Formats: sequence, C-alpha cells, structure tokens
Amino acid sequence: MKTIKLAIAGLFLMVANATQAQVSINVNIGTPPAWGPAGYSEMEYYYLPDIEAYYDVRAAQFIYYGRGKWVRTTYLPRQYRNYDLYGGYKVVLTDYHGRTPYTYFDRHRVKYYKGYHGAPQRPYKPRPVYGYNDRRDYKRYDKHDKHHDKHDRHDDHRHDDRDHGRGRR
Repeated sequence: MKTIKLAIAGLFLMVANATQAQVSINVNIGTPPAWGPAGYSEMEYYYLPDIEAYYDVRAAQFIYYGRGKWVRTTYLPRQYRNYDLYGGYKVVLTDYHGRTPYTYFDRHRVKYYKGYHGAPQRPYKPRPVYGYNDRRDYKRYDKHDKHHDKHDRHDDHRHDDRDHGRGRR
C-alpha cells in the first residue's frame, strides 16, 4: 500500500514540475530589436516620444495612431521612415503589461514629450556599419554606378588610345 502511495505522490510531483516548466516557457518575452535599449531584455513595450509611437517587443510591431485609430505594423509609417531608431530615445514601459499601451497615451505624451531624453542609452546590439561597397546592393545606386562605370571605361579607352598613339611615334 505504501508503494502505491509513493508512486502516486511521485507521479503527482512529476506532473507538477512539467506544468511549471510549461508556464515558464509561455511567459518568455520576445527578443528585443537591435536598436532597443540594452539592459531591458524582458520588457514588453517601448514608447518612442519623438514619433509618439509604441513598439511591442513580443509581436515585433510598431503601434501608432493613424487614420483615426491605433494601428499595428512591422514598419514605421511613411512620415517616419527615415527616423533613426538607434539614435532616438526609447522609454521602457516597466509598469504596463497588456495589449493596449496606448490606453495611457495622454500620460505618456505629457511625461515623455517630443525631444525627451532620460538616462543615456546604449542599443541592444551595435548599429550596422555599411561600407562603400555595400551601396551597390541598393537599386537607387545601381543606375548611378553603371553610369559611372560606363564613363570610366570610356575614359580609360580614350586614355589607352592616347598612350598607344604616343607609343607609335
């Protein structure tokens, strides 16, 4: 009889441990973006005062007010497409957990006004560095580079003709 009770107690403990492990996996929050502030890997939302928008770390989405409602997208709206996410200040919302951080937008907007900067921040990962050769990857440069390549070949050809002409004399 004792053996059966011990087996049931052991089974109960194993099920309890498995359930607890499952809960800890489900609570895991998404990976911060490279431009997010370092030291806050377990946060759910950032408020971006310069553009009056939020970033949902778990969903990897920006939340901003547009066309009369709050919108969730993976990209910033067109008017902020050149906004420097690495350089702009991010307010880490440590006191909010839910799906609608914009519920407190009026408070956030006043407390963290445009141009607000609190303590200095370092990004979660360093800013990517693009060298001269990387610009060939962008279509807007392709035409420009091909145009120069064509002229450079033409200039080299003329230069070679002049050299050959001088060499014969």
